[in-house]
Amino acid sequence: MKRLLLIFSLLATCFIAKAQNQKHNPNDQLRSLNWDVIASVKFELTEKNELLPIFSESIKRFQNREFELKGYLIPIKSGAKQQQFLLATLPINQCYFCGQNGIPVMIMIEMESAIPYSEKPIKVKGILKLEQKDASYAPPITIKNAKLVI
Repeated sequence: MKRLLLIFSLLATCFIAKAQNQKHNPNDQLRSLNWDVIASVKFELTEKNELLPIFSESIKRFQNREFELKGYLIPIKSGAKQQQFLLATLPINQCYFCGQNGIPVMIMIEMESAIPYSEKPIKVKGILKLEQKDASYAPPITIKNAKLVI
């Protein structure tokens, strides 16, 4: 159910962004060494139809340690303030499902306290957690107890 809600909210957001007629700008893509670490995670589809993460040594080095990341806030619930959301390398107005830019790298962020929604990139710092679970239903990479870095 949560998966369907997440997909629905992303699709709805995509259609809203498209309706606003905003153009795609490949220069909006954020790149950093920390995003490269996150992108090093690969996935395998098991016989049970589970999408399990394969964590590289480069990301395992940061497990349970403080990790800083700059990205675009992708809400998973409605509201002006967000405490749990996805962080992505592309802004939400770059429709992930229209085929123009592909699906960007995203991870779950759990803030210590709610922050206002922003269309501009934000920087967060928290503890990087890796979990060996089906990525179809829950994000395997999370930054927990995150704080906004100014």
